[in-house]
Order: sequence, then structure tokens, then C-alpha cells
Amino acid sequence: MREELVRRNYAQNTIQTYLRVVEDFRQYADKPLTRVLPDDLRRYHACLLEERKLAVRTVVQRVAAVRFLYCKTLKRRDMKEDLPYPRNYRRRLPVVLSPEEVARLIDGARNLFHRAMLMTLYSCGLRRSEAARLKVSDIDSQRMMIRVTQGKGGVDRDVPLSPALLDTLREYWRWMRPKTYLFPGTEKGWRADKPITAKMMWAAVQFAAKRAGITKPVSPHLLRHSYATHQLEAGMDLKTLQVLLGHDDLATTSRYLHLSKKHLQAVSTPLDRIGTKPATEVPRSRRLRKPQ
Repeated sequence: MREELVRRNYAQNTIQTYLRVVEDFRQYADKPLTRVLPDDLRRYHACLLEERKLAVRTVVQRVAAVRFLYCKTLKRRDMKEDLPYPRNYRRRLPVVLSPEEVARLIDGARNLFHRAMLMTLYSCGLRRSEAARLKVSDIDSQRMMIRVTQGKGGVDRDVPLSPALLDTLREYWRWMRPKTYLFPGTEKGWRADKPITAKMMWAAVQFAAKRAGITKPVSPHLLRHSYATHQLEAGMDLKTLQVLLGHDDLATTSRYLHLSKKHLQAVSTPLDRIGTKPATEVPRSRRLRKPQ
């Protein structure tokens, strides 16, 4: 299954998650995966929702993993009918920070290392994995661009380098002196020349949010959502934003229109286009008057 996921160019995090889900299913079924019957799939599916009471989004992820095992790896496409996605599954609109909240979050960073990381996430609208894999050589100060290599789907792209971010990164580089990776991780408590882990990046955002007094559910990806929304509100067209975010489908980018207060407020309602008498001429009494 892992080889099949790699062949289809799935992200490393997705590969690990799918394999972990399949192992959980194997333990639940308590039999070889090739001997699993449709009834086993249905019981596992019901268990996720009724006994374990997992969120619908989590169940969708687990169904996708087990479906991949049987439909793609074992070529048993008939099993797909016994693993439907839960009804009423809807993608929720992401929470975003206001520009003022983003500024407070960045100022609440623990140190220069965390500050440079938060500024990079927001300034470039990067995914967490993309920021973690950034290399020092990806920063092109001559062209004022940052090269994002092997983004989601294995696609490279360039994003603009903010002058404010460049000043911070230069100060950060003089202090930290990273070798290969811009944000190096640690090994046995010591700095190592390898990418920072997702856990460390998450902790940096959580610490800054707590210090800044932000009560919204904050994550590294929240900065990407905020970047996209703020760019639309600043007048960026949807197609350009799609390229900068690295989205394959414009429909994925268009959901940020629902978060842009500027775009929503610019839309009038049908009530504004019909003629009604002013509220000052409407009777205040709630009693029904008999027709004369």
C-alpha cells in the first residue's frame, strides 16, 4: 500500500496517516486484510461513528484510507459500496485572523526564530510542510522571490518575498546561521541540519497566540487562510491568488471569497432594490384591525 501511495505521489504526511488508519482497521478486524468481508467494513464504519464518536471529518479521512487499500492496492473495487462517506459532510469555512490579530501574533513570538517562521508562513501563504522544507538557497533576494519546491502535488512555484520579511530573515540568518534548511529542527535536544517538525511549528504558533491574547483556534494553517483572505480584500484577483497558493482547482481558492468581508459587503441584497415605505410610517400596534 505504501508503494502504491508513493507511486501516486501522495504527500508524506498523507502516507503516514493512511498507513496508520489501515493498521487501526486491521487490529479492529483481527484478521488478515485480504480476508476481510463487507460485514467487517460496515461494523468498523459504524464503530467509528457510534462507539468512538469521531468527528465526521475524521471518519471521512479513515474511510478514504481504507477505500484506498481495497480499491487501489488490492483492486477490490466492490468494497467501495460498503464504505460510503457520511451524509451531511460539509467543508466548514476556515477561521481567519484580522490584520491586527496577525500583527499581535507575530509580536507575541517567543524569539527571533519563531518570529521569522511566523512571518514566513503569513507573508507567503505557505502550507506548514512547505515552510518546514524551505532551504536557505530558496531565498532569492535579487529577484525578491521565494522558491517553494515540491509543494502539494509535487509542484514547484515562486512567491513574492516581502522586503519586511527579507530584513527579518537577514537578521535571523546572522544570528542562527542555518546551513541547508532555513528553519532547522533538533535531534536529541541539539540543533540538526534537518527540517523542523510540524509539532515544533505548531507549538510556536500556540505560544504566540497565548501571549497575544488571541482566543480563536490558532494553527500554522490559519496564517495561510488569513493571507489568502487579506490578499483578496486588498484587491488581488482570484486567478493570481490561485497561483500563489499552489491550488490545482480554482474552486478551492474561491472559498476565500466567502471569508472576504470586502467582497461580501460589496454585494447588495434584493431588499435594497425594491421599494417599500419607510419604517416611520408603519403602525406600532400589534393588534389586528378589523376591516372597515
